[in-house]
Amino acid sequence: MSPGRHSPSPPHSARPNPLDTRILESVRDRALASGGELDTISLASAVHDSGTALGARGATESLKALQDEVAGLSVLERFAQRPGITDVLVDGQGQVWTDSSRGLELTGFRFASPEQVRSLAVHLAAMAGRRLDAASPFMDMSVKNYRVHAVLPPIATEGPLISIRVKTRQLLDLDTVLAQAPGFWPTVLREIMGRQLNFLVTGGTGSGKTTLLQAMLAQASDKQRLVIIEDSHELVVDHRHVVSLQTRSANVESAGQIELRDLVVQALRMRPDRLVVGECRGAEIRDFLAAMNTGHQGAAGTLHANHPESVPARLAALGGLAGWGLQATSLQAASALDLIIHMRRQPSGARSPVALGSLSTDSNDRLGVRMLVDMGTRNRPDARSLELLREKLGDEASAEVARWHAGRAGREQ
Repeated sequence: MSPGRHSPSPPHSARPNPLDTRILESVRDRALASGGELDTISLASAVHDSGTALGARGATESLKALQDEVAGLSVLERFAQRPGITDVLVDGQGQVWTDSSRGLELTGFRFASPEQVRSLAVHLAAMAGRRLDAASPFMDMSVKNYRVHAVLPPIATEGPLISIRVKTRQLLDLDTVLAQAPGFWPTVLREIMGRQLNFLVTGGTGSGKTTLLQAMLAQASDKQRLVIIEDSHELVVDHRHVVSLQTRSANVESAGQIELRDLVVQALRMRPDRLVVGECRGAEIRDFLAAMNTGHQGAAGTLHANHPESVPARLAALGGLAGWGLQATSLQAASALDLIIHMRRQPSGARSPVALGSLSTDSNDRLGVRMLVDMGTRNRPDARSLELLREKLGDEASAEVARWHAGRAGREQ
């Protein structure tokens, strides 16, 4: 196994854990017995059971370190807790990076050895009841408010890798999410929700797809039942009737796996007013689109796509995974989905919607996207695009879009 390229004496490296190993073992045993949730009293009891003292670091500081070690991210917890941080990343050299609206930044902290990174990754996997070793060298799981992915050598060629996504803890309303977007977007998105249109939020990695979807779903009528299915639970919606389902990986005997497509089928039996797929990424697209085409209005989800024009190809690829041909996928998608909302992360770090598209098929049943709103071009929407906007969203929304484009044209003259 490759030892990685960690420098032997980095200036800001992780120090060996000063906590007594007997304390750690006692606390970990108690954490496993309680599902990983330990309050301060339980931690203190575990320390007492170990027959050792916390030492001179101070009881409060030591208990916090234990809590982070056993039920959190250990030495990475403090980086994940910083305001505005969306990701914490450990690279092959053991350097710790953070991502936020400022972009990727080095923290100045580095693990002293690949073994420390590996030990932490294995520990995080064990907390979630997962296996991470030479036979299973990568895993994806949820820990507290984080989604954690880890890869071990030799799959990771330079050293163990850990990628942590910090799930949104603050429920942002739609106006806050759209604070840096042009003024017509709140009206457009509220109309989409109010008319119970089926839509996908698309965009690249870190573009804000999940954040926007979460804020939009909070606009749903309080008389509606939302059923949300995800690989890892991230969508926390400010709504009084939300049901969430999460996939499950196979156990060490390669049994017990539950995939998104299984959950879509189950969700349809749970009387959803709105069916939501956190991220469409596989064969579940067949059942999802079929549900929209059989009367389930207001369905929503996200899809990874770097440009709106690449959405048809992404849908075709997912349809292929489900056993559909290109024609079947095109017809199903064009009939099921009313709109595509595309998100982009700007160079400044701001995330906002930049395009609104409508799917349709041509005479050869090939799927395409008509751009109803495209902030990436100086061209105003043509007459047909404004007509479609009016048909789908009403007079007010289409008029606001037209006024904004006219105002931009005037400012640029």
